[in-house]
Amino acid sequence: MRPLRRSIYKSPAQLRLMIEPGLLTARALEAACAAVRPGVTTAEIDSIAESVIVAGGGKPNFKMEHGYHHTLCVSVNDEVVHGIPGARIIEAGDIVSIDCGADVGGWNGDSAATVVVPDAERPDVQRDNERLSQTTAGSMWAGIARLVTATHLNEVGDAVQGYIEANPDAFGDEYGIIEDYIGHGIGRSMHEEPPVFNYRVPMQGPAVKPGLVVAIEPMMVGGSPDTVVLDDEWTVATVDGDVAAHWEHSIAVHAGGIWVLTAEDGGAAGLAPFGVTPTPIA
Repeated sequence: MRPLRRSIYKSPAQLRLMIEPGLLTARALEAACAAVRPGVTTAEIDSIAESVIVAGGGKPNFKMEHGYHHTLCVSVNDEVVHGIPGARIIEAGDIVSIDCGADVGGWNGDSAATVVVPDAERPDVQRDNERLSQTTAGSMWAGIARLVTATHLNEVGDAVQGYIEANPDAFGDEYGIIEDYIGHGIGRSMHEEPPVFNYRVPMQGPAVKPGLVVAIEPMMVGGSPDTVVLDDEWTVATVDGDVAAHWEHSIAVHAGGIWVLTAEDGGAAGLAPFGVTPTPIA
């Protein structure tokens, strides 16, 4: 007998239960990003996010990942993702990607954003980092917007890559889409089926229909997409030392449209340039 496979689609009642953890994740991430400035340690940023989650009645879901003991992943400069908070001090000119998640009542939120630290002495570095971050964020919103018209999930990757290809100036002569780390479904667990690719693939993927909840999270680098896992066995860094950016939102598809669970406005501001208006979950 074949084992029963859990459906990737949530009921309307389950979608409503995902609103609170999404909002709490958004608030914790916002507080963490606001704390990024020269002289602050990544551990201090982590502590701020944890305080927000606990005060909101949630639990840091990153701590539920086996072997991980922090609320955030804080990745600086050439670190792409999974950077461990600690004694590292943020400096002017850094590009800092923060990944955050909260569990409320056994349901999960997951979101990431990149902050560019101002650098008056190196405006060219600041400008290049801002272009990288803005284009990565834009590609994420392009992928989210595609959920409105997509029939199958892997159309998201086409939208993400297409947006990046249309904005080559953000990456100079070379850009890289990280392919080893992708988005995912989310719900009772932070990482669920199905996979969400940030680039074009030949497969269609599952149907986009009400009940689908996914985390879309493009990661871009200014050079080669080749990465290495550092000795801490968590932090993923670029091989060539070039900088990276990471943006992520958790999104629900429902009978009335789409709603970005990890945005206070449901994604209205980010989706507006694509002519998409999110609809609250009833």
